[in-house]
Parts: sequence; C-alpha cells; structure tokens
Amino acid sequence: MSRPDPLDIVLVGGGLANGLIAWRLSQSRPELRLAVVEAGPHVGGNHTWSFHEGDLTAAEHGWIAPFVSYRWEDNEVQFPNRRKRLGTGYCSISSERFRSLLEARLGARIRCNTPVGAVAPKSVVLTDGTTIEAGCVIDGRGHAPSRHMRLGFQKFLGQEIEMAEPHGVGRPVIMDATVPQSDGYRFVYLLPLTATRLLVEDTYYADGEVLDRERLAASIRQYMTDHGWRARQIVREEEGILPIAIDGDIEAFWDEKAGVAASGLAAGLFHPTTGYSLPDAVKLADRLAALPDLHADAVFPETRRHSIATWKERGFFRMLNRLLYFAGDASQRYRILEHFYRLDAPLVARFYAARLKTRDKLRILTGRPPVPFGNAIRVLARHRLTGDLA
Repeated sequence: MSRPDPLDIVLVGGGLANGLIAWRLSQSRPELRLAVVEAGPHVGGNHTWSFHEGDLTAAEHGWIAPFVSYRWEDNEVQFPNRRKRLGTGYCSISSERFRSLLEARLGARIRCNTPVGAVAPKSVVLTDGTTIEAGCVIDGRGHAPSRHMRLGFQKFLGQEIEMAEPHGVGRPVIMDATVPQSDGYRFVYLLPLTATRLLVEDTYYADGEVLDRERLAASIRQYMTDHGWRARQIVREEEGILPIAIDGDIEAFWDEKAGVAASGLAAGLFHPTTGYSLPDAVKLADRLAALPDLHADAVFPETRRHSIATWKERGFFRMLNRLLYFAGDASQRYRILEHFYRLDAPLVARFYAARLKTRDKLRILTGRPPVPFGNAIRVLARHRLTGDLA
C-alpha cells in the first residue's frame, strides 16, 4: 500500500494563532495542501479573544473583520482612586464565530479529535501511531512550561450571563479594580454583549498556575450581588491561565524546539503585561502568508527570528511586570496600574499595542512611585535573568 503524499503544512493545534495562519494561507496560497490537527472536539476551544482598535493596522483590520463578533467605540477602567474612559475602540471574537468561519473555509482540512504524540520539523506522530509527513510543521498548542522562561500568570473564570433585567453597562470595563485585593492584583472584566447579556470575568495576576474555580465563581456571585444584578441564566463559562512574562532567555527557549516552528503562546508571542495574544497572532499570520518559501527550513528561522526580535523589543514591559509581582504588598499591587492610567489615552493605546516610544517609557516611570523605591531597585536587581530592558 502506497503512502499518501506529504502535505505542505501541518498546523498542530486549532487555536487562535494556527487558525488565523490557516485562514491567511487559504486566502493567499489556496493551492497549499494543509491540515489543522486538533486534539479536542472542535477548533477554537471555548474563548473570547479581545483587542484594542489601535493594536492592528488598517490592513490587519481589513482581513480580521469577518471574525469580529462584537465592537464598541469606547472602554474604561475603574480603580479605587481613578475611573477613566479611554475613548478608543475595542473588539471581541467569540470561539463560535471563529470556528464557523474556519470550518466553512477549510472543511475536511480540519481534523479534530486527533491528539498528537510527537512533532518534528517535517512530521507529526499521532497518539495512535499514525505519521503525517509535511513540508513544514507549526506547533500552536499553547503555553508549555520551559526552564528558560520565568512567568507569572493571569488566571480567570468568565461567565456569560443573561440577566433578568438590563444590566446598564454601556461599554467594556477592561479592569474594575475596585474589588477586594487578594492573591495578587485582582480585577473584574466586563463585556456588555447585549442590553441583558454580560460577560463577567474575575481575574487575578498571581504566581502559581493553579486556578481555584470555586473561589472565582463565588467572587462573581458576590460581584453580581454588589451590583444588584439577577442572573436568569449562565449561558456559557470559560476559564484560562495566561502567561505573563517576567523574564527569560528567549534564544535558549527556541533552541529547545529542535527546528520545529511555533505560533502563538508556544512561540512566546503575547503581550507581556496584558496577556493579549490576538494582535501577535494576526501579525505572525501575515508574516507567514508573505513568505515565498513555506518549507520547514524557511519557516522555522522566520518564526524564531520574529519571536526573538519581538521579545527583545518588549523588555520594558517585563520590567513593569517584575514591579507588579514583586515590589509591593499583594493588596497594594493595583496601585501600579492605577498610577499608569493617569496618562493620556494615546499613550495608553500605544502601551496596549506594545509600541511605546522612549518618551512614553519615561512618562510611565515619572511621578510619585506607586511602590517603595528601595523595593523596586531590589526587585529589578534580583529578578533580572537577561539584560534587555530597552
């Protein structure tokens, strides 16, 4: 029996990053023989991915537009001593819409319920022993622990709730940090999906990867009570543990991959402070779609080079993260973000887009420090593993 011809590309994992790569390649290179191999029952998982309007270029907005499920003209943050409307657009993508578009475009090229046991630059071995050969393999199975990365974590439980009455939330609240602070920086995230449906996420920035689901569910119930909201139905729940970059050796991180290209969290491509990953996923998809050669020998060095350059550009954010995690008492960490949001909306937009200018960095660090100066110096000296803070 003859072996099937190798595919051009196998995308291992059907999450956000690989899904967008598959979408872009199907647009720009429809002749490619590609497959998306997903261990779960369907691509896209159970998520809501959001981004700020300024995170993407006009061209990027153009091709991602079909995926956008919700769009708002404004968003705000709330802290004990500051409430601020940011006056910038905000968008969200639901897993359902993401999955629907990919399934319609890719059809049988999506292979679900197909767990992978091993990956190599040009082959994938499934857990049932089947080998799939390809010109290139891209691993997009999400964050995996690495001894070369020091991370904190953003842990959350979200509930999409249909209320008994209109909730009155007029715009996304990306951080409500007026809630009690414990176990690190805590805030509630609100997305008003309709007049009566609200996504409520209780979120902590904490050290460990363990998510206490019952505790977060109880916090959401208390938040609902505090706001006088009555739930008619919990329509959907989602939970997550997102990496927040403290420091690391990005080149050693890539050396461990032994020539296998990676995307998304598996490539270290996420905003170091917010954990948002969609803008980086969009940019990588565009970058790969523009490559003239999509064999492993070209794709691996390209993804490696892009990830390393992006990591090195974002040292300032990792410095801020070290202050957030280590420079103050856990109950007072919110003050660092509260202090940051004193700044004007255009600077805040550049922060979210990870495109800070030198003068922006100086402005962020000026003013009355929100953590003791001596603590900050000790933290930066103790926790630096690599030298790039530019």
